Order: sequence, then structure tokens, then C-alpha cells
Amino acid sequence: MTRPFALILNQGRVADRTDGALVGARRVADALSSLLRREPVVVGTPEPGRLDDWSVALPEASDTLAGLRAAVQEAITGETTPLLVTNTCAASLGTLPSVAEHHPDAVVLWIDAHGDFNTPDTTDSGYLGGMVLAAACGLWDSGHGAGIDPRQVIVVGGRDIDPAEGELLAGAGVTVLSPAESTPERLSALIAGRPVWIHVDWDVLEPGYIPAAYRVGDGLLPHQVAALFAAIPVADVRGVELAEFEAGDAEVPERVSVELIVETVQHLLR
Repeated sequence: MTRPFALILNQGRVADRTDGALVGARRVADALSSLLRREPVVVGTPEPGRLDDWSVALPEASDTLAGLRAAVQEAITGETTPLLVTNTCAASLGTLPSVAEHHPDAVVLWIDAHGDFNTPDTTDSGYLGGMVLAAACGLWDSGHGAGIDPRQVIVVGGRDIDPAEGELLAGAGVTVLSPAESTPERLSALIAGRPVWIHVDWDVLEPGYIPAAYRVGDGLLPHQVAALFAAIPVADVRGVELAEFEAGDAEVPERVSVELIVETVQHLLR
């Protein structure tokens, strides 16, 4: 049985270093709201982006992360499937512990150019968004919970991974698929009929389609991501997170990016 989606929009700063991702999240949520004919639950209040270290950004995001966790908990206990539109990947610090609690058998698809598996000891940038998956897997304590089994995590489209981060990923048992390896057939074999939680950072795409703050070449194309979604039975999807659409980028008209996101995600809403 397929559950209805509960739309959740994050508008609170979670380590944002730019201003465009909060705007992008709102634009995408507006489009999905029209498509699904339901109003989003809005968490947080926008603040300007700034360059700060994770140790500063994390406590400042505490209320927003708690709000996201509460919204996800309410959606799951209300027998709906959370569909989150967020600004940064760091917002998942507030969501993934709920996945571990309610869906401990779920595979986490981390569709991202980056592993986001650094810790306070390995990060060079100090960026909280590059540490979120490691926190959810218990490699460091964010203060917002953990519980994700790294052996049930698949990084899809990963290609910009720091050496120390790569060692952590391998040691923890995370499966990392390069873009070339990220095929529907390979993904279906790895999922093996299990439930799935899907996280998408739009920098997984080849630059030029959907602007993201941290762009990496040689990425997936939109139709390839759509094919991955189409290969996942809708009844197996336990939640979806869409993050890191940088609105206001001059290279790609905002309307085009929003339409492409909605068109791609519709393979999960069918």
C-alpha cells in the first residue's frame, strides 16, 4: 500500500554559506505543493548565509533541526511518507535519526557528489554539510542522534571524496557508487527489495542543469537520476529529501530548474 506524501519545507539556516538554497527550497516546495495539492509544514525562519565553522553553525541550527525531526516524526506516525525540501544536506542531521528509529531496515540512498562522511577530526573545510552522514552513522556526536547502519548506506554518484573521508567510508562499510556505476540495475541489486530512504543533493548532477553551491564535473544527467527513481517501487519508499538547489544562479533560469526537479521527482510520486 502506498502512503500519501507529507510535504515538509525547511526555511531555517543550517550552516548555509550562501543565500540561494533557502530560496530554492521554497520555490521547489511551492511547485510540489501545487502538484500534490497539499500545503507544506514549514520549519524555521530564513537567515542570511555566512561562512562559519561547524562548531558555530551546529548549535545555531539546533531549533531548526529539532523542528525537522518533529515534523518527520509526525509524518511517519501519521502514516504518511515524508517529502522534505531542504536547503543544505546538514538539515538531515535532524531527519536521519528518525529514519533509524522508525525504519531500521531501510537502505539510505545518499545521492550526492560528496560522501558527507567527514568528522571534526578529518574535515578541512569545517563545513557541517560535509559531516552529516558520518554523524547519522555514529562516527561523531552531533547532539541530534544517530543510529543509521553505515552498511545500509549507498552513496550514489559519489566522486568528490577526501582521502581521509574515503577511508572512513570504506572502514564503515558504506557502498560508494561512482556515476558510471550508478545504474538502475546495480541499484536494484543492492537494494534487494528492502525499504528505501532517499536523499538527493542536486550537485550529483553534471553542472548546468540544476545549480548547486558545490559543483563537481562528470556527474549524472537528469534522465539518469529519473531512471534510478523509476527503478524503485513506490511502496518501498519511506521518505525523500531534496536538498541544495541554489536559486538565483544566472547560468540556469530558476523556472527551468524547478520544472526539472519536479519532472525528475515525479518518478517517485507516480
